Amino acid sequence: MSSLITLVKNKFLEVLRSVNPPGKWKILVVDEHSQRLLGSVLKQFDVLEENVTLIESISNYRDPQPGFEALYLLMPTSQNVDRIIKDFSGATKQYAGAHLFFIEGLDEQLFQRLTSSAAEPYLRGLREVFLNFWATEAQVFSIQEPATFFGLYSPPRSDTAFKAARVRVEEDLRFAAKMISNVCIAFNEFPFIRYYMPSHHPPLGALKPHASTRPPPPPETSLRWRTNLARGAEARAYEAPESDHATKLLAFFVQNALEEYKKQNPDFGKHPPGSPEASRPRATLIITDRTIDMVAPFLHEFTYQAMVNDLLPIEDGVKYTYKFQSSVGTYEDKTATLSDSDTVWTELRHMHMREAIDKLMADFNKFVQENAVFKGEGAASLNDMKEMLANLPQYQEQREKFSLHLNMAQECMAIFERNKLPLVANVEQCCATGVTAEGKTPKHLVEEMVPLLDSREVVNMNKVRIVALYIQHRDGVPEEDRRRLYQHARLTLAEQDVVNALVHMGVRISRTAADRDSKKKIKQKSSNDDEYELSRYRPVLRAVLEEHVAGKLDNSLFPYVKEAPSATPMPSSLRSPPPQPTSLRSQKPSWHRARSGVSQVEIRGRIIVFVVGGTTFSELRECYQLSSALNKDIYLGSTHTITPRQFIDDLKALELGGVGSKALPNGLRERQDARTFQEYYDEKYYTKDAPPPQRTVPTANSHPAPRERERLEAPKMSPTNSLSSSVNSTATTQSGKDDKKKKRGGLFRF
Repeated sequence: MSSLITLVKNKFLEVLRSVNPPGKWKILVVDEHSQRLLGSVLKQFDVLEENVTLIESISNYRDPQPGFEALYLLMPTSQNVDRIIKDFSGATKQYAGAHLFFIEGLDEQLFQRLTSSAAEPYLRGLREVFLNFWATEAQVFSIQEPATFFGLYSPPRSDTAFKAARVRVEEDLRFAAKMISNVCIAFNEFPFIRYYMPSHHPPLGALKPHASTRPPPPPETSLRWRTNLARGAEARAYEAPESDHATKLLAFFVQNALEEYKKQNPDFGKHPPGSPEASRPRATLIITDRTIDMVAPFLHEFTYQAMVNDLLPIEDGVKYTYKFQSSVGTYEDKTATLSDSDTVWTELRHMHMREAIDKLMADFNKFVQENAVFKGEGAASLNDMKEMLANLPQYQEQREKFSLHLNMAQECMAIFERNKLPLVANVEQCCATGVTAEGKTPKHLVEEMVPLLDSREVVNMNKVRIVALYIQHRDGVPEEDRRRLYQHARLTLAEQDVVNALVHMGVRISRTAADRDSKKKIKQKSSNDDEYELSRYRPVLRAVLEEHVAGKLDNSLFPYVKEAPSATPMPSSLRSPPPQPTSLRSQKPSWHRARSGVSQVEIRGRIIVFVVGGTTFSELRECYQLSSALNKDIYLGSTHTITPRQFIDDLKALELGGVGSKALPNGLRERQDARTFQEYYDEKYYTKDAPPPQRTVPTANSHPAPRERERLEAPKMSPTNSLSSSVNSTATTQSGKDDKKKKRGGLFRF
């Protein structure tokens, strides 16, 4: 299956290669956000290899370069459009010409402003690339908006705040819809869309039905008991907020965004007849949210990626600092990046920790034998491996890889024993699955749980997780029982707020003797595979995907926005005409084509899943594993990826609207005035212009000014340099290819 990272990387390279000025060299102009997107998939060296002589930030002061044409890669904001116009409005033009590439769709009013400005004669072309999303793994993408969690689930502070809070939520969901539609456009998929409709709780947060957000009630008549259809639009509009879940609103926003794109690009979603892609079934987009599974964020997971992100201080899921023993025997701090480019990481991340350690040692011993580094036996334990690594100064790259994962595995196992995780995880699994390791009802759960809550050797973070899981297992407990659990665990008020905040996530935490169990239609399926006793729980998302592929997913729980796939083959009219040049699907790398007449690449249907409010590493793992088991290309996206610690910290601040949280330290902002989506967009991507540099009058003995010296001395470029640190860097020596690529016709709107 195609990697999202490779897909995005190839599309950015296509953009860079599509501009071939007469003088060969070009200048790349970026803004803060487009620079980070580009740098997430391309190194500085990769960019400079495409005949780019200078990378400049549009918000910085830039000396005029009238001898070069520029490739602008920018967010479509009003501020950036004004900057482009300014570049070509003065007596001295900034560049010889401008090739405009916007990361996503440009508003029509901004397009008109550009084409009627003084910059119009210098515009060589304009194109929208729709790549505003983060490809974090081969099958994972993110919109990196953790603050959305508070907008969705924090209760408005007063009755008067409901209306403004709902407007804010709808703005955030429209923004998320644009980014999800970007993923579909990148795949050239116009998918069927399904969304989660919870049956056990009403809409949450600002979407909770409230008098201030409802339309006026219909007039009372003698026909009040007629069918919903016969009662008229007023009655239906009045009752609509009862089902306005965030997932439903987001699904309809995505549908509208894709239909709008389809109007401008009629061949969207189509492929040339006879091409391998023409046989691919139409994709399905499944939109759900965090409330579908409130067990997964609290559980201790023991597969490698989930465990290290839970127990170790890994920054944003990718950066880990550890002690590395150098070739001279001294220890130094080293920061490693956990990414798909690390083959050891990609092989280990979804294995159980026990299997990961075994494989790590087996690979190390194989490396030792192949390179004849040592005589005698290989490493029999992690400590043996650590000692042997210290004696491999000549194999720097292998040492660093093995040392990194050795260090992480050792740290995790030390915490596993120190924090009594075998006992803690056993109670968690019984709560999560409702059965013991033997498959029986846990009759002594309280007797096993209370000693852990009383123990001072169990950290409070783990006690919070146990209490949260136990309350969900019981579908709520009496108020007195909950108070006693807090007392046994000696939870602080902030830690008690974590459990109390579950009510804002659709979880029942209190119940009386008269309350019935809430009925949830999606049940966790027991696995028949050989499994570890402490890893028996399977996220609900797994059951959703399995039932969807089998055609058994309840349509009332996951309705379709519009059309549903039929049982008969899709009409050829939906997949036949050849695409126009605006479809990037036609620019597939050569490995997508078979060398002979028989296709060597298996074309499978795609399922794109989006989880509003954060996804867990266990859900990431399930999507990878189910891709093989279900023979589907499954991609998982979310507002952000969460760890148990981060989720608990966010729940502490949920009642406060995010105040004090990492994602939103100042809390949610309240706006009373209405604004257009473009104004919302401009605010989100606003960047301040840097002041012009202070120029000094040179003297006879003075050194060249910093910027002049930068032009005289070309910095040395490292292939591993990140693009994010390269803005305003110059490369005067390039080893690019001289062959010019023809511009693709029809890519430009004027």
